[in-house]
Amino acid sequence: MSASPIRVDLQLIADMVDPATRALDVGCGDGSLLAYLVNFKRVDARGMELSQTGVNACVANGLSVIQGDADADLRDYPDDAFDYVILSQTLQATREPREVLRQMLRVGKRAIVSFPNFAHWQVRLRLVFGGRMPETPSLPYKWYDTPNIHLCSIDDFRGLCRDMGVDIERAIVLDRNSKPINLPPLLANLVGEQAVFMLRRD
Repeated sequence: MSASPIRVDLQLIADMVDPATRALDVGCGDGSLLAYLVNFKRVDARGMELSQTGVNACVANGLSVIQGDADADLRDYPDDAFDYVILSQTLQATREPREVLRQMLRVGKRAIVSFPNFAHWQVRLRLVFGGRMPETPSLPYKWYDTPNIHLCSIDDFRGLCRDMGVDIERAIVLDRNSKPINLPPLLANLVGEQAVFMLRRD
């Protein structure tokens, strides 16, 4: 079976997950990542999705998904229930990002998180010179209908990990063309449009 293409950031996440392990994808959407993990890496992959439409799409494709909210429902899982807990492009939409991260690292041995970088140079320029909330490919919403309530920069996220005593095992920064870039943190925070982090408890 040949792999169907998935989003670049999802492929990077999938590459971080070892075969034949257990993974929980929180905010799994239509199940693209789940399906890839199940079909091509033999992962015992489960999902949690807030929208009924997403849950229906996943179940229709034979995926094990429940309807749930990252802020409220991660607390129901036992400690170390999974090898990986994944949160892709969803952290900024949670009400309590710090608590969500804490729960992810309680439930899983490792957490994998991806998010858009609010310190990208285009965002900065549009805010400074346009005077309005920016819209970019990774932040495509109008200010009044965005699901994003806790936007952060790559440096903000690194700082949160330090404050929480969380180890960053791996960090990948992507440019506006979804290509990984290898730059010092200061430049990565300026040029990176999104980032993928793999974390573990200290």
